[in-house]
Formats: sequence, C-alpha cells, structure tokens
Amino acid sequence: MFKAIGTFGRYLALMGRVFSRPERMRMYFREFIAEVEKLGVNSSGIVILISLFIGAVITVQIKYNIQSAWMPQWVVGYTTREILLLEFSSSIMCLILSGKVGSNIASEIGTMRVTQQIDALEIMGVNSASYLILPKIAALMFFIPVLVTFSIFFGIIGAYMTCWFVGIMTATELESGLLHDFNPYFVLCSYIKSLFFAYIIASVSAFYGYTVEGGSLDVGKASTNSVVSCSVLILFADLVLTNMLSA
Repeated sequence: MFKAIGTFGRYLALMGRVFSRPERMRMYFREFIAEVEKLGVNSSGIVILISLFIGAVITVQIKYNIQSAWMPQWVVGYTTREILLLEFSSSIMCLILSGKVGSNIASEIGTMRVTQQIDALEIMGVNSASYLILPKIAALMFFIPVLVTFSIFFGIIGAYMTCWFVGIMTATELESGLLHDFNPYFVLCSYIKSLFFAYIIASVSAFYGYTVEGGSLDVGKASTNSVVSCSVLILFADLVLTNMLSA
C-alpha cells in the first residue's frame, strides 16, 4: 500500500516537471511532429487490420448466436454498431495500443536512462522530463481520435465484408441496422474516452521508462510493468467514464 502511494507521488512529481513551461517551442514542436508519425501514423496499420476482422467477427457472432426469427432484421447491424462505438473502437483498441505504443515509449526512455543520455540532458540544463515526455503525450492525444475514427470506419467495413464475401445476410439488412436509432453522442463518448486513455498510455509508460534503475534487463521489466499498469488503469477509467458519460 505504502509502495503504491509512493509510486503515485513520484508520478505526480514527474508530471509536474513534464507540464512546466517549455524552453523552446520550436524544438518541442519538431519533436511533436516526429512523435505523431512514430506513435500515431505507424500504428494505423494494426488498428485498421484488427478493426476489419473484429467488425466481421462481431457481425458473424451476432448473426449466428443472437438473432432469431423473433427479432427484426436490423438487430445485427444495430448491435455491431453499438459495440464498435461504445467499447471496441475506444477502450479495446486503446488496450491493444498500450501494448504496442506503451512498451515502445517505456523501452525508449528507459534505454536513454540506463545509457545516461537523460543525465547528459540534465547537465546541459534541459528539462529532460518535459522534453522527452510532453511531445509524446501531446502527439498521442492529438492522433488518437484519428485512430478511433479509422477503427469505427474499418470495423463497419469488416461488417460489410461478411455480407459481400460470406453471404450471411444482405448489405441492405445490415445497413438498416447500422442506421437504426443512431445517436451521434456515442461517437463523442468514444472520442472523450480515447483522450483519457491516450494520456494514460503516454504518461504511465513514460513514467516507468524515466524512473527505471539498473541495466537492460530492468528496461524490459519496466516495459512489461508499463503495459500491465496501463491496461489496468484503462479498464478502471473505462468503468468510471462510462458511468459519468451515460448518466
């Protein structure tokens, strides 16, 4: 218990340094652009691929296991849309990204720590916490709504693939469910939740990498711990945010 409180205190202290006033905005903006490409754009492929297959799998499962003669034809499309909007494209996709992006951030900063590159930045008078972590947080929070949009769009494309290639239902039947009682607020909820999740992934992973002590083996442990912590915090935040946004 006391160890968890101490870790949380060190996290808050580090975030205080991270969000201090940047020394040179041009330098931070250049790092921000580089992080957008590295953390966001390079993650688009896996988001698109997973969303395509998940959208198809959800549609097939609902069609074969939930829909019956007593239910209208639009149930499949309606349920698929709600799952994609409310949970998968924000919460589950961010859980997946915590493994890819979070481990990348933790290992990158952790390697800089054990090779004394961070100490060199401190000697030069650079706020290393802000310089290394702030562009990552800003980049991920900036690009995560784009990834959520990709996930929703390609998840729906995956649902249509079951109509075009598997033939379990017609595209017209699926479309009637996708359009039935659509609430744009659910899309906004996905974006809001994803912003919180993006901050968790970037800040927690950076904390584990920045505070690593030891050698290369400890960097690997820090990377693993960051993924586990991010996953738990995302699930907890998902529960809290869902209650707040649904109230």
